[in-house]
Amino acid sequence: MESFEVTQARFKSFVLPNAPLEMLAEGFRWCEGPVWFGDRDELLFSDLPNDRVMRWSEGGGLSVYRAHVGFENGHARDRQGRLLSCSHRLRRITRIELDGSVTVLVDSYRGKRLNSPNDIVCKSDGTIWFSDPPYGIQTDYEGGKQESELPPNLYRFDPRDGSLTVAVGDFEGPNGLCFSPDERRLYVAETGLQFAENPTRHIRVFDVAEDGALSNPRVFHTVSPGMADGFRCDEEGNLWSSAGDGVHVLDPGGELIGKIKTPATVSNLCFGGRYRSRLFLCVSHSLMAIYVNRRGAALV
Repeated sequence: MESFEVTQARFKSFVLPNAPLEMLAEGFRWCEGPVWFGDRDELLFSDLPNDRVMRWSEGGGLSVYRAHVGFENGHARDRQGRLLSCSHRLRRITRIELDGSVTVLVDSYRGKRLNSPNDIVCKSDGTIWFSDPPYGIQTDYEGGKQESELPPNLYRFDPRDGSLTVAVGDFEGPNGLCFSPDERRLYVAETGLQFAENPTRHIRVFDVAEDGALSNPRVFHTVSPGMADGFRCDEEGNLWSSAGDGVHVLDPGGELIGKIKTPATVSNLCFGGRYRSRLFLCVSHSLMAIYVNRRGAALV
């Protein structure tokens, strides 16, 4: 149990004492945006500063999936199984069609360019939600310095009619996104102003109405050490969040019940594998994985 820290006794049933933390690949500049393709039995993730999307599979190992992609960060799959991606440098959301062609879904709001879309999720009604902080256009390391034209917003895009609306507009730096399994909650990471001395950092949660309207915003949890960047829910509604020392597992009430300890900061994660019970971790400059005793919520 060296890889685990048990805060609440019930966490013991979440993890497997004989399942080690595995190193799958290393040597990246900064890993982000993992997304599992169960039909292809492979994981895609971004090596963000190297401007490439990587592919990993148990049988095929590591390879470059796409290169020179505009510094893509977050990824998701839509309800047809297509890859959705957030480009920092090109300041847009794209979709890779089933024939391999790339469609630009959105790159502006009311005539002004987006900042640097960061994370993305797709709701069961097909709407696409993404965060748009300025992080990718504030340095040359993760996109390239450019002028910001819009405040940092959380957006809702409907591909059926092409409408783009601001779902929430009072963030300093919206980041990771995750719906609860029943889609009645939306979790959003607030990671604050990038170079602030004391940035605002916590997980916010919103109630989601049937029409997609958000209400009752509140602080769900504040991760320490580090911050919450990317996270995912399991089938029971527990939130598995990135943190400075690994993965923090939070129950639906926001209580920390345990940790998976890693040798470096975790930026993002996702569930995958045959039963969605293998947790893939973007651990700073490495890709790691660990089998757990919970299954990730089905996303498609």
